[in-house]
Amino acid sequence: MALVDTEQVAPKSIATGVTLAVAGSIAFSGKAIIVKLAYRYPGVDAVSLIMLRMLMALPFFLGLVWWSGYRTRKAGRAVEPLSGRDKLGILGLGFTGYYLASYLDFAGLAYISASLERLILYLNPTLVVLLGVVLYGKKVTLPQGLGMAISYGGVLLVFGHEASFAGGDAALGAALVLGSAISYALYLSYSGEMVQRLGSLRLVGLATSVACVLCIAQFGVLRPLDTAFAVAPQVLWLSLLNAIACTVVPVMLVMMAIERIGSGLAAQVGMVGPMSTILMGVLLLGEPMNLWVIGGTMLVLLGVYVVTSRR
Repeated sequence: MALVDTEQVAPKSIATGVTLAVAGSIAFSGKAIIVKLAYRYPGVDAVSLIMLRMLMALPFFLGLVWWSGYRTRKAGRAVEPLSGRDKLGILGLGFTGYYLASYLDFAGLAYISASLERLILYLNPTLVVLLGVVLYGKKVTLPQGLGMAISYGGVLLVFGHEASFAGGDAALGAALVLGSAISYALYLSYSGEMVQRLGSLRLVGLATSVACVLCIAQFGVLRPLDTAFAVAPQVLWLSLLNAIACTVVPVMLVMMAIERIGSGLAAQVGMVGPMSTILMGVLLLGEPMNLWVIGGTMLVLLGVYVVTSRR
């Protein structure tokens, strides 16, 4: 999707785009809160939670695929058939960007706070830069290197505080969530060409549908199928809320925001995400709000801003 020059866009469109980006970022950040709330009920683990979330989200993502085709046909263009390479690419992107990233994230949330989880995931732009070095031989500029150092310093500050009372659990949880961030960064690094060819709506719908099927299949392999809904009713309602309000809706909001203000500004507006996660963690989970968390968050936001604003 082409970037939008905000100087050539009407102020009303910019205001709408910023509002959509803020709403999408806050909705995305609520996922960690819902998962932490669900973990309070017995018999709940990452395998069951991610299966319920993806099972409930699958009809919406299939609808997204249909809608992308409908829009294309309505514009008088034919829907481009998927080649064998496209199918392999969608399978790979669905595996890394939505299945593996989601599973590792859910697993890590069993060990660390929602605040630390969100800060680690927010390192994603810096990980994309590092993958560009590894995969494409790109060079890291001095401002980018400085921004990454600031961001990782902020995460280490919060992690060190959490590890002081959580011990090895904090290290395991942080490693799992970092693996999630790396997996999603791989998705971003390889999805650019396919987005240009298939369109963002179609690609996201297909890749997330693949991820949904993988998550459901994982549960079928690891758990008896008759236990799929053998959880507290509250967990089912939380999973439905996670699927709709924190998965499907923010995907749509962010895509509509990018259409209006471009990906760069949308990403910078998304900095509200970590702050909203911390606030919801304090209000809904009773997580601490202290100088360690505040200081680490400010460093991460500053570092990511430096990295993204210098692209």
